[in-house]
Amino acid sequence: MSTPQTASPQPASRLAATPQAPRPQALRPAAPPAGAGEDAPLAVLGNPGHRRVTLFAAAARAAGLPEPVVLPWIDVLRGRFVVPAGSLLRIESPGEDPAVDELLRGPALGPSYAPTRVEGGAAWYTGVVDALRAVARVPGVRLLGDPEEIAVMFDKRRAHALLAGAGVPVPRALDGAGITGWADLRERLRAAGLRRVFAKPAHGSSASGVVALEFGPRGQVLATTSVELAGGQLHNSLRVRRYRDEREAAELVDRLAPDGLHVEQWIPKAAQAGRSADLRVVVIAGRATHVVVRTSAQPMTNLHLGGARGSLAVAQQAAGHAWRGLLETAERAAACFPGSPMVGVDVLPTAGWRRAVVGEVNAFGDLLPNLTGLPGGPAEGLDTYAAQISALRHPGHRPGPRNDAPTTEPMEPTR
Repeated sequence: MSTPQTASPQPASRLAATPQAPRPQALRPAAPPAGAGEDAPLAVLGNPGHRRVTLFAAAARAAGLPEPVVLPWIDVLRGRFVVPAGSLLRIESPGEDPAVDELLRGPALGPSYAPTRVEGGAAWYTGVVDALRAVARVPGVRLLGDPEEIAVMFDKRRAHALLAGAGVPVPRALDGAGITGWADLRERLRAAGLRRVFAKPAHGSSASGVVALEFGPRGQVLATTSVELAGGQLHNSLRVRRYRDEREAAELVDRLAPDGLHVEQWIPKAAQAGRSADLRVVVIAGRATHVVVRTSAQPMTNLHLGGARGSLAVAQQAAGHAWRGLLETAERAAACFPGSPMVGVDVLPTAGWRRAVVGEVNAFGDLLPNLTGLPGGPAEGLDTYAAQISALRHPGHRPGPRNDAPTTEPMEPTR
């Protein structure tokens, strides 16, 4: 029996990441792990008991595979972990675990730490990336996913620059040095001629800390966000708020800026049933396999903020022959991350459903319970986890071209 590989007991660094956007770097393509099609034992870097881990384990069992071993995030962050020998290690999200979150952000926030706090994203990012790199250095480890690509996906500035450089349509964004605060943001938006933007924490997820900003012709300000200002701190909530006092909008931005901000044009989305709509497209092994239509009366369509699942059939009908182009846009975005077997791409169709831009690419965008693959697609009848197990067991399989719509011209960026 082979000996498990052990990591050196060095805790992951939690030094704050620079808020300045680095230049995009070429990503190294990752070949499929050796033995990927040979039913090598599976392991999961995740939070034990979390539904991401249990749903993947259930898919493995349903495919006749042994129960995956769980490598807890908390152990990896503390630098005391063992990678099961000979296994393929799937990387799962470290989110939604209070102890993990406190270990990542607690030192940066100090005694005022609370799991609802928005701040501390730079420390979270550095801790996660350092931990993934530590795992990748373990001799003989075989990862299902590229830590360097995950690092890019969790930095919205780098991801946006990478997509734009590859010709993937994305919203116009402020570039250059990092935003230092409200006064800096206002001046740069004025110079760019932008009056409606999203200000997003560079390392955030699930719309945490996202602020939709609108500026009126006479200097009025409207900030829409789920962030609650409380006692000089920023807290996540499940209620979307509107701040019309510029002093409050300024406080939001000033407190978010130290962790890094990505600011991009707010492009009007397509509509369904009178609500704004976008798409979460899961791309597995290079193909768009699952789609969720998300609708909301608010700028953010996240389901936990009052968004709702829309009708896929209605969206397909509205898009017509452009539907295939929407899926291809997601696949083009996923192709920028060749070492990632799965990504979740947020595709933002514009009014009329004929064009689209990519909002974000999510490393852990597959938590879509009870959603099966697109009819007629490569994962029809499979949920996102079963589809990934299938792709893993048949790494050479690439489904043929679609026959659900005629070929269309490539989608162009919306200006």
